[in-house]
Amino acid sequence: MNAKHQRISGLSGNEIYFLERMGYRPGQLCVGNSVVALGVARGIGAGLSTLGGGEIEEVTRLVHDGRTRAYDRMMAEADTYGGAGVTGVSFDLVNHGGNLEFITIGSTIHKKDVAGDAPAADKVRFSTSADVAKLFCQVDAGFRPIRFVFGNVAYSIGVGGTIGGGLRSLARGEVPQYTEIFERTRHLALSRITDEAKRCGANAVIGIETTITPLLGAQEMMMVGTASHHPLIDAFDLKPVTSDMTNEELWNMVNVGFLPIRLVMGVSVYSLGLKGGIFSALQTLGGGEVQGLTEILYEAREKALARIELDAEQCGADEVVGVKTNIYDLGGGLIEFMAIGTAVKRIEGAKTKSASLPPQAVIQDRETFVDASDSRATTVNIASSSAASARRVQGGPLGIIVFIFVLIFYLLRIFGHH
Repeated sequence: MNAKHQRISGLSGNEIYFLERMGYRPGQLCVGNSVVALGVARGIGAGLSTLGGGEIEEVTRLVHDGRTRAYDRMMAEADTYGGAGVTGVSFDLVNHGGNLEFITIGSTIHKKDVAGDAPAADKVRFSTSADVAKLFCQVDAGFRPIRFVFGNVAYSIGVGGTIGGGLRSLARGEVPQYTEIFERTRHLALSRITDEAKRCGANAVIGIETTITPLLGAQEMMMVGTASHHPLIDAFDLKPVTSDMTNEELWNMVNVGFLPIRLVMGVSVYSLGLKGGIFSALQTLGGGEVQGLTEILYEAREKALARIELDAEQCGADEVVGVKTNIYDLGGGLIEFMAIGTAVKRIEGAKTKSASLPPQAVIQDRETFVDASDSRATTVNIASSSAASARRVQGGPLGIIVFIFVLIFYLLRIFGHH
């Protein structure tokens, strides 16, 4: 567990350029892991929670504890090397025949001595999800990194939500049962990452990245970011502030006098309805614009965007920037539309240390080793994922029609025998 890799670094040449600018030298690659199993008792509890809908607390705790242990072990390894901090902290997940291995990886960095060519005797003081180029953007924008933080929630629609939402989905429009479940669970992950930031004395969580993945028969939403401190935020009533802007975006906003206030989300789950599903299916077969889907997607977007605008107004923001939109197919003609962005406010005295951002900050490191021999490995890009999602959404109305015909067929058979 304490093997030394004195000359092995996970940092790229681009990152080492920024280390030089900040007075650091590259350190060692550090790894921590934890293998967990759900177990029979927790599996039964998780199954019952799945039926009830909402958060599946057993899975949330299992995953959170596994990741925390992996992180702590990585930091323990980093402490054996010493260093100023650990950068580029990330999670990975491997399924070993039903047992889940959580892996945490990061790279130490060391302060240079006066001569500039030897590591100073220092202690690991911070960890961050940002790589070194992104760390430069954070520090130059006035943010002092404190700790890598994350928040997660495992959730399910549940039988109750499925039945109630399914009946409601026969009519066209928003389905409140689904909207409530997804709205609540989306914000649970955000509240948990801010709670971690409060515990380590931070007043901001920046560079938040959100992922949604299937896990143990449920869906998990996870947010990772860097708990940080900015002196101008101490005067805010709302602490810690949260931001999902990229670190380059953050630098640019601070450069023109803005600070992030809150990561805002808006969720809306809509149904095409039985009647609309039939008409849309017929239009799909005939070609041309599918009016029902056009209208429902537009309405869902409007609802979600209206909700993040209201959220921004309530926290006193001037703008919402970097808004990203996602569509998720829930099956049977149901869609979830989620909008996410960062509310910002112009603050007197907000500025960056440098007048301009070095071009190296926006250079993206690319993979130079690709193993395509493993058939289990899959790569999904945004375009293909969106296209697949769109095809599934359009398949919803057809599914409704097939269900109706099957139901009628069985009813005729039952009454025919009588």
